[in-house]
Amino acid sequence: MRQDTDREYSAKKVDAIRKINEYTEKYSVLALSKIRKVRARQMMTLRKQFRDEMNIVVAKNKISKMGLKNRKKNIENFIERITDQNAIIFTEMNPFKIQLLMDKNKVDLPARVGDIATDPVTLPSGNTSIPPGPVLSEFKEMKVPTKIDAGSIFISRDTEVLKIGEVIKPKLASLLSRLGLKPIKAGLSISAAYVDGVVFSGEDLRLDLEEYRVKIQKAHNSTLALSIETTYLTKETIPIILGNAALTAKALTLISAYTTKETLPDVLLSGQQKANNLLNLAKRKGYN
Repeated sequence: MRQDTDREYSAKKVDAIRKINEYTEKYSVLALSKIRKVRARQMMTLRKQFRDEMNIVVAKNKISKMGLKNRKKNIENFIERITDQNAIIFTEMNPFKIQLLMDKNKVDLPARVGDIATDPVTLPSGNTSIPPGPVLSEFKEMKVPTKIDAGSIFISRDTEVLKIGEVIKPKLASLLSRLGLKPIKAGLSISAAYVDGVVFSGEDLRLDLEEYRVKIQKAHNSTLALSIETTYLTKETIPIILGNAALTAKALTLISAYTTKETLPDVLLSGQQKANNLLNLAKRKGYN
């Protein structure tokens, strides 16, 4: 019986190694994702959602390393990054896009003791709907200002109780649960990626899209301003340059009283305003 079990287990290992090796040969992009504390339901959802774009394999590190060994350039540097509990993603998708997709598909979960804060945790001000009692000492211990109003505990102001990377302790986990807060963003996150011999770290793959949008907008505005200043004609600058030229020409005609069919009404109006101003000044000086 023991021999049959060992034989079956060995067959599963061999099959897993063969599968990983085949995927390594087939796909040009490989990515690692840490799965410690990732819920099984999340993994199932991701596999279902991206089944047409990628294959996700979870195996022991030793098996993964054996399966990944082939003739791919610089694959050893990718294998060295396999530590802790991992899922290996095989795909043709750009790894930057994978990271963005993973970030978008993270879910908010209640805090558990021992979880690592993925974002700063702040208790919002307002009515907690919790009646006063022993829980007040927990708020005080975490330096959260409170008051009692209408039989409930009120948090006086927004208070940060946890920073990114800090471990959630039992009392805080209990308090967050009472408040109905879900401060943990859970899901897959790329820790390393291999693309055509180049290995990227997880930090390399994280893009702040809003920051890039602001930078691109700023560059566009600066370029547009420079083009207008130098009268460099493009499809975008021609309307603005012509508009500025028209305004400048109109201002010059008013100053010089140069009359044309188009400028005569404005020149006469400007002359009338100057005459009125001169008349008012003369009256103030006592001239009749």
